[in-house]
Amino acid sequence: MRRILVTHALPYANGPLHLGHLVGYIQTDIWVRFQRMCGHDVTFVAGEDAHGTPIMLAAEKAGVSAEAFVAQIKASHERDFADFGVHHDHYHTTHSDENRVLSESIYTALKDNGYIASRKIEQAYDPVKEMFLPDRYIKGACPHCGTPDQYGDQCENCFETYSPTDLKNPRSVLSGATPVLKESEHYFFELSKLQTVVQDWLASAQVHSSVKAKLREWLDAGLKDWDISRDAPYFGFQIPGQAPGSPPKFFYVWLDAPIGYFASLKAYCESAAGKARGLDFERFVKDEPYAEMWHFIGKDIINFHGLFWPAMLHGAGYRTPTGLAVNGYLTVNGAKMSKSRGTFIKARTYLDAGLNPEYLRYYFAAKLGEGVDDLDLNLEDFVARINSDIVGKYVNIASRCAGFVHKYFDAQLLGIPLTPAEADRASAIIEKIGPNSPTADKLAFKYPQYRNFPEAALFYGLRMYADPIAAHYEKRDYSKAVGMVMQLADRVNKYIDDRKPWKAIEEDRKAELAVVCLVALNAFRLLTIYLKPILPKLTEAAEQFLNVPRLSWSDIDQPILNHKINGFSSLITRIDAGSIKAMVAASTEDLTPQTTGANPSPQSLPAKRSEAKSAVDASGLPPPASQASIEDFTKIDLRIARIEAAEAVEGADKLLKLTLDVGALGKRQIFAAIKAAYPPETLVGRLTVMVANLAPRKMRFGMSEGMVLAASGDEGGPFLLTPDAGSTPGMKVK
Repeated sequence: MRRILVTHALPYANGPLHLGHLVGYIQTDIWVRFQRMCGHDVTFVAGEDAHGTPIMLAAEKAGVSAEAFVAQIKASHERDFADFGVHHDHYHTTHSDENRVLSESIYTALKDNGYIASRKIEQAYDPVKEMFLPDRYIKGACPHCGTPDQYGDQCENCFETYSPTDLKNPRSVLSGATPVLKESEHYFFELSKLQTVVQDWLASAQVHSSVKAKLREWLDAGLKDWDISRDAPYFGFQIPGQAPGSPPKFFYVWLDAPIGYFASLKAYCESAAGKARGLDFERFVKDEPYAEMWHFIGKDIINFHGLFWPAMLHGAGYRTPTGLAVNGYLTVNGAKMSKSRGTFIKARTYLDAGLNPEYLRYYFAAKLGEGVDDLDLNLEDFVARINSDIVGKYVNIASRCAGFVHKYFDAQLLGIPLTPAEADRASAIIEKIGPNSPTADKLAFKYPQYRNFPEAALFYGLRMYADPIAAHYEKRDYSKAVGMVMQLADRVNKYIDDRKPWKAIEEDRKAELAVVCLVALNAFRLLTIYLKPILPKLTEAAEQFLNVPRLSWSDIDQPILNHKINGFSSLITRIDAGSIKAMVAASTEDLTPQTTGANPSPQSLPAKRSEAKSAVDASGLPPPASQASIEDFTKIDLRIARIEAAEAVEGADKLLKLTLDVGALGKRQIFAAIKAAYPPETLVGRLTVMVANLAPRKMRFGMSEGMVLAASGDEGGPFLLTPDAGSTPGMKVK
């Protein structure tokens, strides 16, 4: 038995959960449930990331205290977690006594061990408000990708971190004034002193190779000392040990946020439930052989968890994590989530549309691999896959057999003696393969009741997949596990089709019908075990129907024989396309600026009446820029292209270099100014539309042999065009 501490990234307490957040949370919960099914001792804790300027600003806007604001958000997050089946042993908050004490203790240990230094730095200062500006009180253009309106610590588009003094065209969130630089004393964690420690940890930690490669890039560049203090005003913990009368300094949120994992664990260990389990907090956080420690996170925060966190832990005398499980981002219908398109979907909006949360758990699992690839929620595919896999394959097995068992066998699954014909078939199989062959032993399925059953080959075939499916769950390669389970469901449904139980009734072959139902429902039970980490509520209903206790992984080798089942009712229903439309409609926001009152502001009026007159035609709509004939249009050769490779262009702030597969037209290299909107890795494998007959253009970075099409406007962009399903590279757009 393994003892495992599991955490996931703490949701930030400044707004509701959306479907993108749920990717990582569902991934974590599936792994936890699988480990528990295997008999391991798992402690699963999390909590609210409750500190920082955005929360303070949001609370001020709402007219409540920061504490009250966090409590409201925490309650909504806990409700969403419960409804989506994400079950924590304990859910806490970083704004807690446990976290304050632990943060102060770890900081003091780092200071005592020589890893904390203070120095004066130039910091942004608002000359109107006469105050230093924390990172999130400053906005400007990202110094890396140029995305406007970004906060002063990390870009929400490219996720690069930086100093607020690096922002382009900075402005104060409070007054709109341009900040000036002014000296302020700050505290630094001298991360550079622990470079070798982090390198050694990374070499042995269980982290995906692509994540290790990214972390090594930062390590190869040399770790920099980390500013862990912020000036007032700031919602967080005040740094201890400051000189009396000096301006107060607060811990930067990313110092106390990961310590929040330990705070939640400590609160749980000290609770009645934790004490009943005999959990030892000190051993969890200091004795590495005592327990594994796994953090499930998104790829945007690997630097904090793969560099800062292990360095902090080691420097303060704590154990380091066993591994990091990292997930990618969520796109919807092939593009970033969009409020204007109705694809920025909140968790509660999904539920309010009447959609079963287990649909989403299954769909995410079916697409989650062990790597860090982004996951696309294609709403059309979502409906088709749920209706086909869960309803049409898995549940269909039970619905096809339950009626026969109740009508003809008084709801009893029987262990029926073989008929002479069945015995002859079984003997022929054994004779053909040899009585001492491994296959003959498999046919017996280790139980005398199954000796000579030809159907045992099917049943044991399903059993043989248990170990590879378990291995995929362990590696968090859920898509492969789901793929295997659905292949097995297909085999069981084909078995039922081939044996035609309805004909057995017509021809009064009840013994054969009993065997078919026995094998099919035992197979359904096996598939239920395989799917239980993903579909906990559905498998509860399946357990009730089968009349069995809660299933664990060890129950795979215990078939149900001479067993009474319960009545069958619809375990789950198909997705109604109307629910998808309702969800999208409820998520669509009109981002067009609106004027209020009878008279528009002077800034909203055109400069001249002649400009206002020419701005619309008789229909009231803006006229096209110019008329084009069909001949003009046909001169443009538009083709479907698949993006084979994408990479940033060194020395170019906005460009990505794309390698396109255009089918019969071959490969094309183009340069596209979309770096601000799309991380390169999210584009690989995606279909788009390109202008294939654009004259090649020689650029200083290389030859550009075409152009991809994208939309943009006042509401944002660029948004790459994505063709409908069925399109293939090289197809002509006309």
